[in-house]
Amino acid sequence: MRKTLAFILTAGAASPAFAASGPFFSLGNTDFVVTLGFIVFIAVLFYFKVPSMIGGALDNRAEAIKSDLDEARALHEEARSLLASYERKQREVQGQADAIVAAAKEDASLAAEQAKAELEKSIARRLAAAQDQIASAEATAVKEVRDQAVTVAVSAANEVLAKQMTAAQANKLIDAAIADVGDKLH
Repeated sequence: MRKTLAFILTAGAASPAFAASGPFFSLGNTDFVVTLGFIVFIAVLFYFKVPSMIGGALDNRAEAIKSDLDEARALHEEARSLLASYERKQREVQGQADAIVAAAKEDASLAAEQAKAELEKSIARRLAAAQDQIASAEATAVKEVRDQAVTVAVSAANEVLAKQMTAAQANKLIDAAIADVGDKLH
């Protein structure tokens, strides 16, 4: 405190006020009054310990700023850890999504193969059914043609026999048939 007061007095003594004419240490000299008022003002500041109060306020402010900086660092570290956690979770979710997509593609491929196999089986069954129908229709057509051929043959044979056979031959055949039936029934 004494060093500060000595500095103020030295600075005041070297001021341009001493360059004025007349006695400096007179209350009529405004420079002297201003210097004296300034020194009293500084003395009052030191008496009421204003510099220590200002220093304390500045120290308190510095502590508050330091506390804010520490809190900001802590929040920054927490934000970094959260970011790392979210990035890790994003990678995990992306991996799961890729696995789900791969599984879906595989399932779709298997479903397509199964559908293709079922379609081939269905086509094979329909082909077999169509071939069976064709075979049945062919057999029916062949039977009808044979039946028709037999009918035509019997009718042609009837006509030929009727033209070639005489009444005596017919009676002889009828008698032989009756005798044959009689032998077989008894």
